[in-house]
Amino acid sequence: MKKVSTVATKPSRNISQQKLTIGLDLGDRNSWYCVVDESGQIQSEQRVRTNAKALQEVFGAMPRSRIALEIGTHSPWISRLLSELGHEVIVANARKVRLIGESRKKDDRLDAQSLARLARIDPELLYPVKHRSAQAQADLTMIRARAVLVRARTALVNTARNLAKSSGERLRGCNVRNMNPEKADTLSPELQAALEPLLDGIESLSERIAEYNDRIEALAQDSYPQVALLKQIKGVGTLIALTFVLTLEDPHRFRKSRDVGSYLGLQPARRNSGQSEPQLHISKEGDPYLRTLLVQGAQHILGPFGIDCDLRRWGLKLAERGGRSGKKRAIIATARKLAVLL
Repeated sequence: MKKVSTVATKPSRNISQQKLTIGLDLGDRNSWYCVVDESGQIQSEQRVRTNAKALQEVFGAMPRSRIALEIGTHSPWISRLLSELGHEVIVANARKVRLIGESRKKDDRLDAQSLARLARIDPELLYPVKHRSAQAQADLTMIRARAVLVRARTALVNTARNLAKSSGERLRGCNVRNMNPEKADTLSPELQAALEPLLDGIESLSERIAEYNDRIEALAQDSYPQVALLKQIKGVGTLIALTFVLTLEDPHRFRKSRDVGSYLGLQPARRNSGQSEPQLHISKEGDPYLRTLLVQGAQHILGPFGIDCDLRRWGLKLAERGGRSGKKRAIIATARKLAVLL
């Protein structure tokens, strides 16, 4: 692919002597970067391949600069690579930057310009995101891979049940963890033959999920001793505790423990304008999988099998206030309390 480059015609002084700001708009195969000087003049714009070798060649030869890039699939490893080259790296949350996320002129080159100009003026305008370390990301990948298998198993089980019901029959048992071809023994021979490969696939997925569970338990015991401390909280198991530790990674970056609720999107959104301050739903920002796990933990704590504790009594008392969606609000509030407690 032909490279497109534009260079400012009258730079104020030699580019190597200036404090540069670079905007980098990441693409899956190619990325655009824009270099601006201290006065905001564009020094160069160019496309670069999105791979480690090309990025090292381009940014390794540049003077130490401030580089702003959007959060995305490639941003974790690229931000670490650029930091190792000595640059100041800012990962922007583009969803909060309307100039980029809601622009009507969506273009990689223009987005790179916007990133560079915003980073030059004030990096806080980009709502910087802190990526976790490479080791934490690798460990969290195991948990995310398990979650994909769990979703796939749930979809297959629902499909098998619906196919049986559409023929006027039902599969034996309702526990997805024990779903296997034997559950179809009471079905008609035709339906058994049709569902046997599907049930075999479900059984195989359950075996793989069990293997992931063992690996997650071993990882928590060997590398993350703080998980054992978090598991003392009623309703918190290894999966929730380890996911919480790996997602937050550095708890000291939060000024107060209550800030974790907002970080995970469990705090109600706000729209305070003039005399109007409507009650809104939770913001749902932050990591969606950890938020889901915390809500599941809260459901267990408030459910019929929850162990009596202060948090359960607090949540049940909140649910007793009634009103529309009273139980749902109590579950979300308990999940937020659980996050703060962790």
